[in-house]
Amino acid sequence: MTDPFEIEAQSESESESEFVVRLRGDGGERESWFRLSPGLREELGLAVDDEELVRRTVRFLLGHQDAADFPDIVEIEDVVAGYPDYLDAVRG
Repeated sequence: MTDPFEIEAQSESESESEFVVRLRGDGGERESWFRLSPGLREELGLAVDDEELVRRTVRFLLGHQDAADFPDIVEIEDVVAGYPDYLDAVRG
């Protein structure tokens, strides 16, 4: 199954990694920026790269809201804090 979105790395720095995600839905295309701080994957105990973490996060969020409702900027730390089931979902 093909994901209804594309991920493009934008920057990696000592302070954060950024990815632009283009989501396709009934209302056309929606663009959201995903940011995560360095070390977050290790802190969460995830053995994936940043892009795969973004991919899993987008899939998780699509299970909770429509693509049209995605915010302009998604801080992955906020997703961790806002959804108690997030970590289990992205680890599985």
